[in-house]
Amino acid sequence: MQIQVNSNDSINATESLQERVEGMVEQELKFLADSITRLEVHLNDLNKGKGGADDKRCQIEARIKGMQPVSAEHHAETLELAIRGAASQLARAVKHVLDKADDNRKRQPSIKHMNAEGGAL
Repeated sequence: MQIQVNSNDSINATESLQERVEGMVEQELKFLADSITRLEVHLNDLNKGKGGADDKRCQIEARIKGMQPVSAEHHAETLELAIRGAASQLARAVKHVLDKADDNRKRQPSIKHMNAEGGAL
């Protein structure tokens, strides 16, 4: 699973920050890692360092094998809380999408249960 970290000009995206972000996101999504090809993490300080409640934003987009991307966003007082919140929301969203796709596959009639015209018996 490839992780790309992006930030606006108010957040200094150091190598240390990128490693911390990758660690938090990987920990939260480790049970889904086989289904996710890439994650794009976007970090923003909405007040550009002035402080304030819920001024840190983390938006994460997951690219899932053979499916449309799934995204989650969280605002918090600190970057760490914003990252953990977005990763947690994303984990639930990706699991829901994968479960829904699995349910749809199970409902499809198998080839051995189809007649010659392709309809179900």
